[in-house]
Amino acid sequence: MEAATFFIQLAGILVAARIAAEVATRFGAPSVIGELTAGVILGPSLLGWIEPTEVIRLLAEIGILLLLFEVGLDTDIGRLAKSGGRSVVVALGGFVIPFLAGFLASRLLFGFDMLLALFIGGTLTATSIGVTVRILRDVDRQHSREGEIVLGAAVIDDVLGVMLLALLYEFSQTGDFSVENLIRVALLIGVFFAIAPLAAKVISALIGRYDRATEMPGLVATLIVSLVMVFAWLAHIVGAPELLGGFTAGLALSRRFMLPFGISLARDQSLADHVERDMKPITQLFTPIFFVTVGLSLNLHEVDWTSAFIWVFSLTVGLVAIVGKIAGGFLLVREHWLTRSAVGISMVPRGEVGLIFAELGRTAGILEGDAYAAMVLIIAYTTLFSPFWIKLFYKLYGTRPALAETREDSGPP
Repeated sequence: MEAATFFIQLAGILVAARIAAEVATRFGAPSVIGELTAGVILGPSLLGWIEPTEVIRLLAEIGILLLLFEVGLDTDIGRLAKSGGRSVVVALGGFVIPFLAGFLASRLLFGFDMLLALFIGGTLTATSIGVTVRILRDVDRQHSREGEIVLGAAVIDDVLGVMLLALLYEFSQTGDFSVENLIRVALLIGVFFAIAPLAAKVISALIGRYDRATEMPGLVATLIVSLVMVFAWLAHIVGAPELLGGFTAGLALSRRFMLPFGISLARDQSLADHVERDMKPITQLFTPIFFVTVGLSLNLHEVDWTSAFIWVFSLTVGLVAIVGKIAGGFLLVREHWLTRSAVGISMVPRGEVGLIFAELGRTAGILEGDAYAAMVLIIAYTTLFSPFWIKLFYKLYGTRPALAETREDSGPP
């Protein structure tokens, strides 16, 4: 590809992603839906103007890393401590039930092989912190009792999901779930979470010392992006998905992470704000490229829409995905039924996390053709409709005493 061609295609991706995201948010849908739609419009499914070349896919990979970094950065372990065992129960239920149900449905009802069924089940475990937080903020429930439970559970879901993703990736590479491989990946994850805060502590010391001394801007962004890339490289070297490194780096750099770096950032609010302020424009630049690339990778002309399979599969597994998350909240938490219902429906959106799972399955050659298209449809179902039914739920029941009294404090969690 000529450089000029790449430049105009990149400009088209960025502008189309922004316009489509604006349109989506105007209609109350998450911006990720608009960006995914932009890729479908620009790609072979409709206009055929842009193909997902290797260069574009590389930029999308950077977008994945930075997206998982942002998820880790926004992860508030303090929420888990505040919501206690309720978040743990909801997270485990919302992780195990959709995984087993999705695996069994794929394996028994549709006859998929073991690895594909595992990836489908794994994709259903995702809960999008970004989408969920935005919806709860829109209805002013982010600091309510159910809000604390949901956000704490979403944190645990992300950690469990990334661990599962690492194990499935290992299985896809070796074709075996040996005890040695399982122990190796588990040790890798443990080492990552152990050394990340130490690395972040060193980075924070460098930032604090040299940012005030240098006259050149950009030190914070340079060091943090470098840290993310190094962690991604280390994950690849030991055989885990690169995105595990991005997530771990973000978690370590979270000012709410309850380890030394989190303590130091809590004492230096200006430094914490500096980190988030400098990284946000970079993340906002690259992450839409990932979602647009997902849309570009879909060729809807190759999907047999007249086939009963894709509709039966997407609707069946989509129902499993929704019911599994609701069951995790509704059946396992000892709260008023309204609170349990709010928790369950708030755990449903898959959003960007589900798309990351599906995309990794596609690049690994596991999710392909109709199965991949159906999984994107399932993620779209759960992401697109969640804002509407959550807002409708609070419109109908938000003034009930069981929900009205749940705001325990008016300040940030």
